[in-house]
Amino acid sequence: MTEVTERKVLDALATVIDRERCQDVVTLGMVRGLRIQDGHVMFALEVDADRGAKLEPLRKEAEDTVHRLEGVITARAVLTAERPAAAGGPAAPRQPTGAPQRQAPMHGELLPDVKAIVAVASGKGGVGKSTTAVNLALALARQGRRTGLLDADVYGPSMRRLLGIAGNPGSSDGVRLDAMEKFGIKAMSMAFLVEEETPIVWRGPMVQSALEQMMRDVAWGSLDILVVDMPPGTGDTQLTMAQRVPLAGAVIVSTPQDIALIDARKGLNMFRKVDVPVLGIIENMSYFVCPHCQGRTDIFGHGGAEAEAARLGVDFLGGIPLDVAIRETSDGGTPIVAADPEGEHAKAYLAIAARVWDKVEEVVAGRARTAPRIVVQ
Repeated sequence: MTEVTERKVLDALATVIDRERCQDVVTLGMVRGLRIQDGHVMFALEVDADRGAKLEPLRKEAEDTVHRLEGVITARAVLTAERPAAAGGPAAPRQPTGAPQRQAPMHGELLPDVKAIVAVASGKGGVGKSTTAVNLALALARQGRRTGLLDADVYGPSMRRLLGIAGNPGSSDGVRLDAMEKFGIKAMSMAFLVEEETPIVWRGPMVQSALEQMMRDVAWGSLDILVVDMPPGTGDTQLTMAQRVPLAGAVIVSTPQDIALIDARKGLNMFRKVDVPVLGIIENMSYFVCPHCQGRTDIFGHGGAEAEAARLGVDFLGGIPLDVAIRETSDGGTPIVAADPEGEHAKAYLAIAARVWDKVEEVVAGRARTAPRIVVQ
């Protein structure tokens, strides 16, 4: 495989012209935070804040130019600007959105305007976690919550397909990316930033950096709740979320079968180990009702998740049936809560969303009551 070097990237970027200033972006000193790892290239273009919103075509041209280089697997460019100084004070430091901060952000710095963050997780893949997460987010929005959806599955992002979102995020302020919007929710995913068939071949630190950027460098706005679709398992992403943001809780998705419940138990115990409240368990693919004879079949068994929830001392949030309509609407980019909001399946998600919100409010209220007391001696 051809080695991608900093010199090759800069030579390529030297062909990208800022037409208003009639020079290339390298000569103008606009390229910042260049990082190259295993064929993946990330960099920022520093621009004047008042020009940022107009320079999306320049950003895209630079990104495409680098992506065409032999040996480049993915290229990611963002616009950044020097933030204006406060009155009488020095200019704020440059914070390129294409490179990680030198100091790890504290909890409140990543998502300061989000009231509650809920992780939707599973111990294993194939249990319908992403479909559950997106329908849960849509249900929360239908119930009047200002809702965001973060696809934290960097290796296998699915939100472009599930939400039917086309195009790439822009930047209104030239500093942060705008979250994509569909069906009344805000969303961000690596699927919006790379081609659908492009593999993400990153080591753990790059995944952590990308996840933090999707929280810190995206204009989420003020949200009541951010639903985070976690990757399956108990790895870097789970630890990053637990350590970087104050999760209000985790929702575990499982099918009723024993093998899935074993892995769900591991996921639940992982959140307990890092002091994240487990809000409850959802049993997905709980049963199947034949559309012809209306006979019910428990394909993966039934009631396993409810029994496991009771055994582990957590709430059972509800069951979602195995139904072709849920699969078809998800594959078609209009999830069932949006496609048929008055249908029985949507009502099941809405009921679960109401239970999740009630438990989130309990957690948030509990944190407020246990705030540290300052004693002056």
